[in-house]
Amino acid sequence: MNPRLLSGLAKLFLSLLLITPLLLSCSSSAQTRKTPQPKEEAPAVINFVASEYSSQTRPLLESLVQDFMLKNPDIVINLQVANWDILDIIYTTMISKNQPPDLLNTNVYTHFANNGLLNDMDEIISPELKAQFYPDLLKRSNWKGKQYGIPFVSSVRKLYYNKELFRDAGIASPPQTWSELKEDARKIKNTGKARGFGVDLTDNEIQAYLSYFFIGAGGGWIKDGKWTINSPENVEGLTFLKEMYMEGLTDSDPSVTTRDEKQRVLGDGKLGMMISGNYFAKVVPREFPGLEFDKGPIPVKDGVKPINFGVQDLLVSFKTDHTNKQALSKFLDYLYSSPVYEQIIQEEGFLPVTKLTGERLGSANEDMKADLAALRTASFYPIGQPEWQAVMDTARKLGEAVLHDRLSPKQALDDLQQFAETEQKRLLLLHKQ
Repeated sequence: MNPRLLSGLAKLFLSLLLITPLLLSCSSSAQTRKTPQPKEEAPAVINFVASEYSSQTRPLLESLVQDFMLKNPDIVINLQVANWDILDIIYTTMISKNQPPDLLNTNVYTHFANNGLLNDMDEIISPELKAQFYPDLLKRSNWKGKQYGIPFVSSVRKLYYNKELFRDAGIASPPQTWSELKEDARKIKNTGKARGFGVDLTDNEIQAYLSYFFIGAGGGWIKDGKWTINSPENVEGLTFLKEMYMEGLTDSDPSVTTRDEKQRVLGDGKLGMMISGNYFAKVVPREFPGLEFDKGPIPVKDGVKPINFGVQDLLVSFKTDHTNKQALSKFLDYLYSSPVYEQIIQEEGFLPVTKLTGERLGSANEDMKADLAALRTASFYPIGQPEWQAVMDTARKLGEAVLHDRLSPKQALDDLQQFAETEQKRLLLLHKQ
């Protein structure tokens, strides 16, 4: 063979030997680049809108949420704490933008359920958590066979009073009847040191004071599914409140200053007594550590049996485009776990809604034990009516009108009755369509 040809073939063979590994290497590299990498799953997001009960609420919930996220890095909690005065505006705005909260702390729910906005909590909460709730409280957030909410905190209302002012006025014990309430308020007024009885007819809590004096007269909001707002008993209750105001026996601004503001006035020694919840005993002493106070029953019309009135706040879950029921379940299990939930109850001064926490805290606190028993027989707001939110919103406009003679108590309650009946019929028709 030609030596030159032989030499050329040798060089070509050597070149192929060198190129082949490089080609294989490039091919392997290309294949590696083309292999799809597994994507990291995005964390579950829970937008939680919570109610502000006191100055402790925000830091307490922020701390609890941070602790949960440290233990569960695959879940993000976006917490928003809002005062009750603006809470409705916040969540209704979110709903109008089709961005409702995944979790809302509220005191109403059936109008949301009626509009198909809520998740069934039975599809979220664990069986173990469900078994922990007091059955009567759990039932209050069950509508048409579905568990649209779960109880969060509760309270019973009492008459709280300034013991020093009572001594100065010569009052030995808290009033239990309307006649005693009027007499004691007058005695306190006559000392010249303070006003007698605090009444909240503001947007904040008019529905509460109407309830106290409706039920305290032997009436109520609703009976057998029918509204009874303008019953003779209810008219008598609102008339009594107006008489107290006209005689100068209440605080000067029932339709202006809220319950929380009146609690501070009482703590400052300028108000003798007012109706509030269990949280009074926790919240007010923080600002007025020297306050001597005690509590008694809600006064009722002479001849009417004593009453208990309870309030229950809820957690509801809205349907969203990112609802993660497993993440919600995990967070709720954490929120109601013994050390976490006990801290919420003790910091805010509420009554617990779970049996375990009720037994643990009640065994160490006789007042709590008695109040938990009272809660079992208490009357509540008619939150099971889808029109209740609208009725409550309308009632909030009546305080100033009644006190300043633009409407008589009967006219005001007749108007509210008509509104409630109309709204009830409207929602029933809407639900049938």
